[in-house]
Amino acid sequence: MKLKELKDIFNSELGNIYSTEELQTILTYILVDALGIPKVVILAQPQYELSKAQEEQVLSFLKDLKKGIPVQHILGVAHFYGMMLQVCPDVLIPRQETEELVDWVIKDNKGKQLKILDVCTGSGCIALALKMHLPGSAVTAIDVSDKALCMAKKNAENLALEIDFKKADALHMEQDMNNEQYDIIISNPPYIPCSGKDYVQKSVFMYEPHLALFVPDETPLLFYKSIARYAKKTKSKFLYFEIYEELGDEISEFMREEGFSDVIVKKDLNGKNRILRCHYF
Repeated sequence: MKLKELKDIFNSELGNIYSTEELQTILTYILVDALGIPKVVILAQPQYELSKAQEEQVLSFLKDLKKGIPVQHILGVAHFYGMMLQVCPDVLIPRQETEELVDWVIKDNKGKQLKILDVCTGSGCIALALKMHLPGSAVTAIDVSDKALCMAKKNAENLALEIDFKKADALHMEQDMNNEQYDIIISNPPYIPCSGKDYVQKSVFMYEPHLALFVPDETPLLFYKSIARYAKKTKSKFLYFEIYEELGDEISEFMREEGFSDVIVKKDLNGKNRILRCHYF
């Protein structure tokens, strides 16, 4: 089977599930990460012939993709900010929006030596990217899930990055964190109201942890409020959040009411209110 034929099969079999752009990304992940075919070959040699073993492997992956299983779970790895991370159904798959959050922190703080706390670390993607690009900083990462912490620790070991991982509940930080002060607290917490479940992609709803996704409709800001109040009590300086696009104004208003200054909400590459920064001095 040639690459061009494989692309046609993927478009035919998965076109009703994924966009053309998503399919291109999925197929590239499979060909590069699982089969070891260089990107330049994928882009420039549509007549490249797959071996029989490679063809069978890809068609096996196709069966799982048709069930809606994310390609990252099929391969067991995900790309994030230039890193290759292990992932599993116990952690959120790292996404581009979160890369934009990390990029904001790094650009704001290049060359600084800081004390950073990553709340709801999941795979560890945020903490690891910050440690890699702000190497003089001390990074602590917390999560309430033992399975998530296990995965994050594996990723840190694979990348030879020193992160202080702790089991702690984002909703009970004063109790679990001993009121430690940080220069930066960053989080991509659960933020999708339960009423929004019907609008979440099937693959996300079926195969990613609901613990890391959803919050009650009546208290959609509960994680932001808990983290912000901990930051305020400990006089931690800067907060960076990934946010739910429809709650940007509500979160900003709460931060100002709590005494945080310079509250800025940025749009992501898709034009959605997605990341927030503020400080407390």
